[in-house]
Amino acid sequence: MAYGSRIKYYGEESSVAFKIFDLFLIASCLFAIAEGYVGQFNSHYQSILGIFLISYFLTSEILGIYRPLRYSSLRKTFSLICTSWLASIIIGLMIGFVLKVTDEYSRVVLSCWFVTVPFVLLSWRWGCTGLLGLLKTPNNYKKKTIIIGATKAGLQLANELKKTKDKRNVLVGIYDDRSIDRIGLMLPAAMRGNIDDAINLAKSHTIQNVYIALPMEASKRIKQILNAFSDANAHVHVVPDFFTFDLMQSRFKSVGNVMTLSVYDTPFYGFTSLVKRIEDIILASIITLLISPVLLFVALGVKLSSPGPVIFKQERYGLDGKAIKVWKFRSMRAMDNGPVVKQATKNDPRITPFGSFIRRTSLDELPQFINVITGQMSIVGPRPHAVAHNEQYRGLIDKYMLRHHVKPGITGWAQINGYRGETDTLDKMEKRVEYDLVYIQNWSLWLDIKIVFLTVFKGFVGKTAY
Repeated sequence: MAYGSRIKYYGEESSVAFKIFDLFLIASCLFAIAEGYVGQFNSHYQSILGIFLISYFLTSEILGIYRPLRYSSLRKTFSLICTSWLASIIIGLMIGFVLKVTDEYSRVVLSCWFVTVPFVLLSWRWGCTGLLGLLKTPNNYKKKTIIIGATKAGLQLANELKKTKDKRNVLVGIYDDRSIDRIGLMLPAAMRGNIDDAINLAKSHTIQNVYIALPMEASKRIKQILNAFSDANAHVHVVPDFFTFDLMQSRFKSVGNVMTLSVYDTPFYGFTSLVKRIEDIILASIITLLISPVLLFVALGVKLSSPGPVIFKQERYGLDGKAIKVWKFRSMRAMDNGPVVKQATKNDPRITPFGSFIRRTSLDELPQFINVITGQMSIVGPRPHAVAHNEQYRGLIDKYMLRHHVKPGITGWAQINGYRGETDTLDKMEKRVEYDLVYIQNWSLWLDIKIVFLTVFKGFVGKTAY
């Protein structure tokens, strides 16, 4: 009978235990401090504990504290724990302020709790790491490692092993059937021989870890090597040659028992999608309320300065390339919305005098906060282009349409880096797309906040905004 197999992550068995024990320690700290200082752990402290546990659980999921790969670096883990705990403190204090219950708590108790938790969470991790080190004998602790294949993936793996200075893995060298002259690359480790030499070395029980980093087209050769290593006791790992792809928000996904890797994907799945939507609703609602006098002023200016509607709705591509109607204050006498749309240029005769002012200051974009509230756009994301421009540039710029893996935004990483307004040359549009893809690859809530903050100083005006 054939059984399906599932690929596991190293450390995934303990990730749930880490999470549960951390939540237990957070609760224990508050219980001990409250009992020790005020003599009771009453319902008020129980309520705030519940809020903090939920907040910490959610923020730690966003930051990926309990992903198995995070266990390798205590300093990185401590940084993430502090960030998650600080976010929980902010959320808890905001809720307490809104409900007007902050006077019910001892400031000494809460202050001690806020400071103690991160160090307690790190201390027990540090203790576990030290204990595991003591339980391992020196011979078992140090594992000799070899890499088969002087490929891009193999060389990067060698660099990572050297950079991390992992004492458990001692890199012996690289093995490849090609000579150093044929490889033509600077090797970060010594070339020790060919692949047959590596197999014989593993059979002599002197090597504990083998990493096969051959290109995917050499699947037949990889299978032969794997069969040869089945007669040895070494732990064999295959390094997928993903470096041949330009990965964007790649992630593993299981379809039944089959593991897949996404190459071009969105950063917004599950809880991150909810976080992005909450961010958009809160910011767009607050900003719309604050700028309502400005909206009224601009609407009157558009109406009085030239005949025509106040709002111009232009069809553009939204999430996944679906057409949406983007709102703008009308700034031109003509309203291009067909197969040919000419970009605004300097001294463009189509632009009204008042329209020139609102375009230079980006006031014409303000109605797009309505698009954000209705869910068609985001506060931060790649700027939407007219459908005609999308069809023009998708054939000229590599990976242009990948911008649509996220919702278009009112402001974005490209805009605060100076790429807004007219793109009269292809290289300007290429740079805009490049910045948009960098944003998608590196999205985080903190990056969005940074972009919103910088937009206030750098994103509203520009030399090329006509």
